[in-house]
Parts: sequence; structure tokens; C-alpha cells
Amino acid sequence: MRLGIDLGGTKIELVALDDCGGQLLRRRVATPQGDYRATLAQIAQLLHAAEAELGLQGSLGIGTPGAISRASGLLKNSNSLVLNGQPIQRDLEALLVRPVRIANDANCFALSEATDGAAAGAEVVFGVIIGTGVGGGIVVHGRPLVGANAIAGEWGHNPLPWPQATELPGPDCYCGKQGCIETFLSGPGMAQLHQRLTGENLDAPAIAARAAEGNATCELTLQHYETRLARSLAHVINILDPDAIVLGGGMSNIARLYDNVPRLWGRWVFSDRVDTQLLPNKHGDSSGVRGAAWLWD
Repeated sequence: MRLGIDLGGTKIELVALDDCGGQLLRRRVATPQGDYRATLAQIAQLLHAAEAELGLQGSLGIGTPGAISRASGLLKNSNSLVLNGQPIQRDLEALLVRPVRIANDANCFALSEATDGAAAGAEVVFGVIIGTGVGGGIVVHGRPLVGANAIAGEWGHNPLPWPQATELPGPDCYCGKQGCIETFLSGPGMAQLHQRLTGENLDAPAIAARAAEGNATCELTLQHYETRLARSLAHVINILDPDAIVLGGGMSNIARLYDNVPRLWGRWVFSDRVDTQLLPNKHGDSSGVRGAAWLWD
């Protein structure tokens, strides 16, 4: 039995999978706010309750924003600020008296979709999460690529490729730079684009819905967005050349992206033909927690 935990800023979710990926149990609780030790205790309680209910003990993988620093062993780059700078892997292993594997939540998403999801069987998979932020993970031959600095796949904090004059220097990003891909392709990024183009304050789902109804201004916003996404993914294809790119997060629900973006990205890909597939995820909100369970192979 494999146990996976998705440790987020607002919820902690656990799934138990059998050897074939079948779901045995799934539970969700609220994340204690601003309390590191209480968060560890909540993970332990959730784990022990699941194992007691199933009468089995399993391996444990955890997916969470950020990454374990190779230099210090402490968590870094998490948007759950209370976790940053903490030896979360060492503390959990001591508390649970077992080995624990921890990976970035985008890596877990990519692993899930590469193992038994939309890109099952593909050799190289780039998993993209586009929602309130923009993240990514890479899986090669069924294993997540972490990298020398534990930041493999973090495309959201690269600059928007082939920028137009009107896109420079770009919006301020929380990372301290300007013009990061995240500021353009996140849900808030689309909303800001629409506000700049039209003066309307609409969120991304409303823009997509109105465009589908034939609203001309929302259609224009989506066309701008699709061009930006195509440029950004073409940049990844030129470097990684993946077999498949799988989209997750709230923006992945815009169905037209899967037809329109591949029609555009060939203008920037350094090849006479682009065989990379752009795919919607299979497991939806379950991909992250399932990928955490698959960290044990």
C-alpha cells in the first residue's frame, strides 16, 4: 500500500493506493494556520487513522509547494510560509518512525499524470500547474527530475519569452523580479490582462465563459493569453523536448487551449514539426496527492 499526502496551505489531503493505483481511502482535513508543530501532528494523526482503518501500513510520500534545499535540508520556496526554513523531512521521519519522501507538488502532479494519467507511458513529461500561480514538474522514464538545485521544472519564474514591446518590463512578481511567466499566465495574470485591454474587472473563469458565448473583448483577451502560453511552452519544448505536456490547475479547464496553443507554438519551436502533445490532466485535483503516493516505486 502506498500513502500520499498533499500538504497545502489550507488543507492536508491523504490518499491510500493499492499496487495497481486503485484508491483504497481518501481523507482531507484543514491545515493548522501558522503552526508548524501542529501541522506535523495533524499529518501524523491523519496517517495513523488511515492505517488503523485499513489495517495496513504503507509507504509515505508527501507533496507540498517548495522543495527541500540540498544545501541545508530545510524547506524553501513554499507559499506556506510557516514551513520555510524547517527540517520537515527529518522532523516527520522522527515523529512517524519511518522514512518519508517529500517532493514539490508540481513534481507530484507530473508523476501522477506520467504514471497512470493522461501521459501514461510517455518517456518525458512536463507537468504544468496554472492557477493562482504557475509551476511545473518534469518526469523522465517514470521518475521525477529534481535537479542539482531542487528547482527542475520551475518555468514560472523565467521571463516571458519573445516579449512584445507592450509586455516589457512586465508586472512585478512576488519573487522580486519583473515579467515572470507566472505574472502573465496565472489566473490573476489573465484578469489583469483583460482589465488593461478593456477596463473590465473579470476573473479568468468569467473571461473564458464570456468568450465561449461570443463576447468580442473576452475573445481578444483569450487570444492574447493563448499566444503567451504558446511562446512559453515553445521555450520549454526547445530545451526539454518532452513527449507530452499535461496541464493542471484552474486554467487547465479552458478546453480551447488544447487545440489553439499547439497550432501557435510551432512559430517558436526550433523544429520542422512539433510532435509534443498538449493534454488535459486525467486525475484533476487528485493528481498531486496520487503523485505523492507514487514517490515510492
